[in-house]
Amino acid sequence: MRRDELLMRYYRAMRDALGPRDWWPASTPFEVCVGAILVQNTAWVGVKKALANLDDAGALDPAALYALPVSRLEELIRPAGYFRLKAARLKNLLEYLRESCGFDLDALAQRPMEELREELLQVRGVGPETADSILCYALKKLTFVVDAYTRRILSRHGLVPEDVAYEELREFFQDVLPKEWALYNDFHAQLVRVGNRFCKPGNPRCGECPLGAFLP
Repeated sequence: MRRDELLMRYYRAMRDALGPRDWWPASTPFEVCVGAILVQNTAWVGVKKALANLDDAGALDPAALYALPVSRLEELIRPAGYFRLKAARLKNLLEYLRESCGFDLDALAQRPMEELREELLQVRGVGPETADSILCYALKKLTFVVDAYTRRILSRHGLVPEDVAYEELREFFQDVLPKEWALYNDFHAQLVRVGNRFCKPGNPRCGECPLGAFLP
């Protein structure tokens, strides 16, 4: 079976079983950017608490967050873990947003995706997954986000090696899928849900998984 046909069968099986995911959970594009940093190496439950803290403090605005003292920022995002490291990374991203678009994300979104991706990857603390999350979910750019869930699911199904590189895994999807932002968005969200709920590291629930029938 051709790769594009197989991937679309995977997607339809997940969507039929789980429904549309409506991901990323955020009120504004800027909140997506903040969440993309906070979610690094942690569960979303902690990120949600940190975002709520920032919102309560009136700091989910780029200018307000930029002006926030580092010590106060660290205190507010503590529930997301690695709070000192993530505070520094947020400050780096905010500096980029200030210099590149004056905190105007709508203006930033008008620029070419590859140009923005290259710039984001130069921001200290922003790796490929974080950059693609910002591009796809905040700026609605056509880039497919892949993560540990994606790698685990596809490697267990024999479609990619366990140590597949990020860019190779991203191209595994982008090379063949229809160039549709909504599809890229929901496909990644479906994989996150399947990986979190069924395709667990030590105790996979293959018999309950919407993708169980595809296992070799």
